[in-house]
Amino acid sequence: MVSEIESELKCELWKVPWLPNFYAIPPEVQIAGSKAYQQGKIYGIDAASGAAILALDVQPGDHVLDLCAAPACRTMLQKYSLGDRSRLFVANGTFFSILPSNSSLGSIEESTGIKDNGSIFSEWTSKRSWKERQKSKKAKAAGSPHPPSTSEPELIYYGKDSGLVGVRKCDVLCPSADVDACTSGYDKVLVDAECTHDGSIKHIQKFEFWGWETMDRRVLDAQRIDNLLHLQLRLLINGFRLLKTGGSLVYSTCSLTVAQNEDVIRQFLLKYPSAELQSVDGADSWPCRSGSIQKTLRFDPGTSQTSGLFVAKLIKLPS
Repeated sequence: MVSEIESELKCELWKVPWLPNFYAIPPEVQIAGSKAYQQGKIYGIDAASGAAILALDVQPGDHVLDLCAAPACRTMLQKYSLGDRSRLFVANGTFFSILPSNSSLGSIEESTGIKDNGSIFSEWTSKRSWKERQKSKKAKAAGSPHPPSTSEPELIYYGKDSGLVGVRKCDVLCPSADVDACTSGYDKVLVDAECTHDGSIKHIQKFEFWGWETMDRRVLDAQRIDNLLHLQLRLLINGFRLLKTGGSLVYSTCSLTVAQNEDVIRQFLLKYPSAELQSVDGADSWPCRSGSIQKTLRFDPGTSQTSGLFVAKLIKLPS
């Protein structure tokens, strides 16, 4: 397959020695118009972002939560045939509380108010029911096309092997208690938090189109940064809450600032003594440097020949 892709792209694919199954291409090569991309054989991503996933060390059978998944995630899951074991929710990541399995199914109606009307999940279809379409119309007519941040998550995709087919909806869509997460939570959690993107080369290049005069508003605005710092900490707290005891969480951003990275980790560790920073296996051979907190990692264009990325890996200890 590699030789076929090289022939189509008219360039050589170089193996990235420190990142399994990753290949590098010259920056001027565009892949979006290629058959290999359109057919789901290749995908473009910065090598540093791949390192964050490698740091998570996902193993067969793991329940994994990506708390800040991209809006186009459903299209990607289907295009790359990765959706069979996936569930995709639209939700506020600071409030999301659905576990991969629930240990309190017997008391759902009493504890959450979710009624069991006998509704179960059938195999996924992209066609919405008449009832769902009417509900959406009413929401738009009321001037609220998007659900409030604290409303229940909206399930917008699930695969045939995701464990939902044949299960009662009230058993899946109920919020979880913290005590449930310790035993029935996720094995791995990724919190690739929203940030100012000041370390992303592709993002900074967009200012050629947006206008460099917009950088103050988009990146340097003090109020926006304060809001982001608050959001980042809340995302990290909720992601850790949904992690099972012994599980691992990776916090990452593509910002180069200390405030959005080490400072967030410091605040979090002060609040949660059951969290402990963990070294990333194999990172000694990565082209990155240590952050200002031991065991954290930093990628940057000068050191790594990648975009900027901060990576911190945490483990959840018994409380």
